[in-house]
Amino acid sequence: MALNNPYQAYRTNQVFTLSREKLVLMMYDGGLRFCRQGLTALKDRDYGRANENLIRAQEILAELMAGLNFEAGEVARQLYRLYEFMHWYLVQANINKKADMVEEVIELLQGLRDAWEEAVKKGQSRSSDTQAGNLNLQG
Repeated sequence: MALNNPYQAYRTNQVFTLSREKLVLMMYDGGLRFCRQGLTALKDRDYGRANENLIRAQEILAELMAGLNFEAGEVARQLYRLYEFMHWYLVQANINKKADMVEEVIELLQGLRDAWEEAVKKGQSRSSDTQAGNLNLQG
């Protein structure tokens, strides 16, 4: 099916060729998008659409939890706890139809997303500096 749709084939290929860092950023963006759509649906009292979007955001948080490398140390354990809390909070928001709870998750997720983006930029900058240094050593 995806092979018959060139756009879908392109998107699938794009996801599979992303760096791990960019994939995490994409997951944060997706989580935020589904939370915002769920929030809008809650405010519109469209509980079916809210449920669908909040479940998709929960699935993204579950993937973020599953993808953590606990060998990285305490940061991974703290992230796991935070993802777990946000997941639970979205479940509660969905059950109780609480838009303010979704807003809190959006705020937390946005902060993580922004910090991750900054870390990726700094990592790319260091990588570029190292590559430039290697070129200078070879030249």
